[in-house]
Amino acid sequence: MIPLNIYCDGACSGNQNKTNVGGWGAILEYGKHTKELFGGEKDTTNNRMELSALVYALSSVTRDGENICVFSDSAYLINGMKNRWYETWQKNGWKTANKMPVENRPLWEKILSFLPSHTFSFYHVKGHVNPTGKQTNLAHHYERFCEKNGSSFSHEDFLHITKMNNLADALANKGIDQIRIR
Repeated sequence: MIPLNIYCDGACSGNQNKTNVGGWGAILEYGKHTKELFGGEKDTTNNRMELSALVYALSSVTRDGENICVFSDSAYLINGMKNRWYETWQKNGWKTANKMPVENRPLWEKILSFLPSHTFSFYHVKGHVNPTGKQTNLAHHYERFCEKNGSSFSHEDFLHITKMNNLADALANKGIDQIRIR
């Protein structure tokens, strides 16, 4: 079965400020077919945009039973899913270990609503790696990628994933620009 790869990223200009602009970008890749999505909102956070990218991507999947590989530079998203933080949050009434309400709960719940319909794998990608930059130590970045995600990825896979992650970042920034124009 061909996997459906989702590359997603979020961005926030003025993160942690009272007024800011955020954007999200996602690419769905199924074999040679791709679909790009992006958007944004005002008064948001980077983490909210990271989760929104995946929510919008999953919302555009039209059939059940897909083998979905999610690639993101968001440790918040990837760790939350791989380490199943949501299970503890649910047991604690959507409270953190510090008894605080879980931030972005509606987005987490929306992501969780997709889990029964598909098979998922989550992979962490180092953000903003320039694969063509002379100063970029690609061998080091590839080694770190494999340490985090397993050794089943070739160097060519890594380069493609990095390229797609950078494109998702560019789409997130396009979402920011779209909101600023309004």
